[in-house]
Amino acid sequence: MSAPPDRSTRKSDRGGSAAVEFALIGPILIAVLLAAVVYGGWFLMAQSVQSLASEAARASIGGLDAAERALLAEEEARAAARDIGALDAARLSVRVEDDGVTLRVVAAYDIHDHPIMLLGAMLPRPPETIERAAAVRFGER
Repeated sequence: MSAPPDRSTRKSDRGGSAAVEFALIGPILIAVLLAAVVYGGWFLMAQSVQSLASEAARASIGGLDAAERALLAEEEARAAARDIGALDAARLSVRVEDDGVTLRVVAAYDIHDHPIMLLGAMLPRPPETIERAAAVRFGER
């Protein structure tokens, strides 16, 4: 029968446990951090698209007819996209719907190959097109 190991030997045997614990928890931690970056970036872009749609709808009020209102809305949306650091104006498409009483600006932003989306390739991805709308009433029904 062998003698039990003394306490000093047991203490040195536990040295590799931190590495094993990190090997188990590390990938989960990295995935959570990547998800925070990817979804945080997506929410930043979604809020920015909503903001520029709202600004475009407000700017359209100055137009005298439907064509001028649509032009004002599109110009404001492009200008806002250039001013907002998180957005690229080339990825933006703007649609203006005017029924004579309500003008609705729909802004769609394509992020399928955006670096933030490419960063989270192993994660469940948010939608690749962010579409937000804003409406302004300028007449009576």
